[in-house]
Amino acid sequence: MKNNWRHKLHEVLYEADTPMGKLFNMVLLIVILASILLVMLESVDSFDAKYHDFLNTAEWVITILFSIEYIGRIIAVKRPWKYVFSFYGVIDLLSTIPKYLSIILVGGSSHSLVALRALRLMRIFRILKLARYIGASTNFVRALKASRAKIAVFLSFVLILCIILGTIMYLVESDQDSGFNSIPRSVYWAIVTLTTVGYGDIAPITPLGQFIASIIMIMGYGIIAIPTGIVSSEMTRSKKDIHTNTQSCPNCMVATHRDNAEFCYNCGERLNDE
Repeated sequence: MKNNWRHKLHEVLYEADTPMGKLFNMVLLIVILASILLVMLESVDSFDAKYHDFLNTAEWVITILFSIEYIGRIIAVKRPWKYVFSFYGVIDLLSTIPKYLSIILVGGSSHSLVALRALRLMRIFRILKLARYIGASTNFVRALKASRAKIAVFLSFVLILCIILGTIMYLVESDQDSGFNSIPRSVYWAIVTLTTVGYGDIAPITPLGQFIASIIMIMGYGIIAIPTGIVSSEMTRSKKDIHTNTQSCPNCMVATHRDNAEFCYNCGERLNDE
């Protein structure tokens, strides 16, 4: 029973270990990028006025393709609601329905639903299940999880530092017409300066304030590099094996199985034909 059309459909839509699965993911990636390009071009009034019919037709073609894929994903699993209410299921639905809603809500124009159509870009994370990327992405996620305590302490330190520096700048610049008229506004300036963003809407004018600002700017370059170093260190120290198996259980839709796994670790369903 495993060697049936539903199982084959599941392999193509949900997995990237098979040649057909890899091909489908690559085609899907191209369609997603094309749809995002269309959304961007449609937001340009001059371009939309000149090529509106083409953009509208292309959007309908892409919407129909996404609709077919969405229905196929529902059919391919034994418990459709597992997919429908999953994170990717919700994203797939929200990125598919804008064109249909535009007919009902705004008479065929989808400008007001561009934000929903842009959600298609999030579907690229599913494409990253491809075997050539999953190892690196898994290692990166592990490093982030292992570093979360250190990063939390670091961010707390930066926040406290910004409050202290903002308060100091308020004391130094509050009597001047330089924009430091409250501690919260001064803390905002300290955050902007420490992160080297530098909007320029507030700037110290006293020599002492400018000196302190210079120190904060120099500190910013070193502080920005710390989180990168923490995560990189964890990635380097990671000794665990990284599994690149992309098989998804057709029964419960759980992924991240071990290489060469034959049964789902969550529900016991067989994963392959062997």
